[in-house]
Amino acid sequence: MAYATVRLSKEGRVATITLNRPEALNAMNHQMGQDLRTAIDEVRQDREARVLIITGAGDKAFSAGRDLKEYSQSTITPIEEWSRRIEQGSSFGLMEMPKPVIAAINGYAIGGGLELALACDIRIASDKATFGFYEIRRGFFPGGGATWRLAPLVGRGWAMELVLSGEPITAEVAERIGLVNRVVPHEKLMDSVRELAEKIASKSPQALMLAKAAINQSLDAYERIGFNIGMALRALAETNPDIKESTKAFIEKRVLL
Repeated sequence: MAYATVRLSKEGRVATITLNRPEALNAMNHQMGQDLRTAIDEVRQDREARVLIITGAGDKAFSAGRDLKEYSQSTITPIEEWSRRIEQGSSFGLMEMPKPVIAAINGYAIGGGLELALACDIRIASDKATFGFYEIRRGFFPGGGATWRLAPLVGRGWAMELVLSGEPITAEVAERIGLVNRVVPHEKLMDSVRELAEKIASKSPQALMLAKAAINQSLDAYERIGFNIGMALRALAETNPDIKESTKAFIEKRVLL
């Protein structure tokens, strides 16, 4: 099946979904949310595919997060519903995926893009990757995953610093604090990820599914509660009148990524 904003390919037992809006740093809009959910479902139903890789098109970005141009022009209300349409296409789709998912982070992983990576089971990063939650700079916060997935990975202190400061970190720091499993040279990223994916795919698909389910079982209720709380509080935060001006400044490139 062809998609407008993602590419789905398969090599042997490994499927790859590539976020395909490089001209927009693979920012996530409504169409991508829908395409991503459908592509994830397609991989789930593919009996031959045992592992899924998610990466971004181009050399600059995994995903820069929410498409602020579309967001600023959206007529969908309340804003909680706008967020759910995208988050349900990514976080929930991956949360329900029984097959292992590896994020190949090839550049910027910012805001919702980093939250998408957090929803994956394993994260491998290029040494050129940059990570951050910039939402606080514009008067809101990353309520689509960071507020409940980040702290178990990096600890409460680092989670607070990343979300509350809005400052980016390098791939080296991300590896040191446990945000990513490891960092590899940029030009070797996909080869390294595929090597790991093939190693995992060589195992029994039933055992893989059950092992992943066992690890996730204790976190499932926490995931759903965290999602609902995050969506509700982010909707409240986005009533902040400063958001419109900060978003406009970003779109007009008065504030750079």
